Amino acid sequence: MSALLLRTLRGENAAERPVWLMRQAGRYLPEYRALRAQKGGFLALVYDAEAAAEITLQPIRRFGFDGAILFSDILIVPYAMGQDLEFLVGEGPALSPRLVDTALSALQAVPERLDPIYETVKLVRAQLPADKTMLGFAGSPWTIATYMVNGEGSRDQHETRAMAYRDPAAFQAIIDAVVAVTADYLAGQIAAGAEAVQLFDSWAGSLAPAEFERWVIAPNAAIVSAIKARFPDVPVIGFPKGAGEKLAAYARETGVDAVGIDETIDPLWAAKTLPAGLPVQGNLDPLLLLAGGDELERQALRILDAFADRPHVFNLGHGIGQTTPVENVGQLLSVVRGWRR
Repeated sequence: MSALLLRTLRGENAAERPVWLMRQAGRYLPEYRALRAQKGGFLALVYDAEAAAEITLQPIRRFGFDGAILFSDILIVPYAMGQDLEFLVGEGPALSPRLVDTALSALQAVPERLDPIYETVKLVRAQLPADKTMLGFAGSPWTIATYMVNGEGSRDQHETRAMAYRDPAAFQAIIDAVVAVTADYLAGQIAAGAEAVQLFDSWAGSLAPAEFERWVIAPNAAIVSAIKARFPDVPVIGFPKGAGEKLAAYARETGVDAVGIDETIDPLWAAKTLPAGLPVQGNLDPLLLLAGGDELERQALRILDAFADRPHVFNLGHGIGQTTPVENVGQLLSVVRGWRR
């Protein structure tokens, strides 16, 4: 029998719920902080396949999550497309040259920058217990494009949204290029051992409905179609953070096998509105996990109960915060593990 997480993503509504957490491998874990202090900066860790595999496995060893999410970064794709990438202390990632100033055609692709990521996947899959699922991931084209155009993250994606309105043909070329690289990148992860993949659209919530259709739904649908043509049995999870009421159209039109929902979505609304039988992933507030206590348990049970009638993967509404107490993660897991449909 295949792993619980994989069965759930394929549409089985089991009595118990699989659980993994976005950013479960990272800074809240003392073992991660120790390894990073030894190895150096974030990008150095990502490109050290043995270290990245160890980091991917750390939360599995500590907590027994049902899924191991690849330790990497969404900006590996623009890095492979030829932009320079650095992580600045206290400021986050920076890409150069910015595509608001430089033509896409000026970039020289460096596809070998993807190879160490595939090696990480192979190393993790070789060590992962059979009842755990290896999860690969990539950023969705809209979110990747916001970084490529602006060179860094921004609160409202002003530069990128303005470019998409001002010169939609040029922006479409960026999106199309990201779609092509991302489809190949996810296929490479699957070939290396990933059993399911997730598309992160962290900035999907900044777009008006028509722009959401063009820059979120259409590109994600193209990636899903390309993956399904090569690997029809590999589930694809779509996570359009901030989509709100546009989530239903995303779920219907992208072809994803499961949809992740953020903490702003009412689980009762999602259970009633999303396509029948579609697996759902989410959606505990990461700050509630940080706070812990009785309210954490109440809200976790509310989410579990809301999705009792459809396949559900328990997760957060976004990534786990770096100051989250380890014991709170254990508390959450005991609630999820003890629930039965």
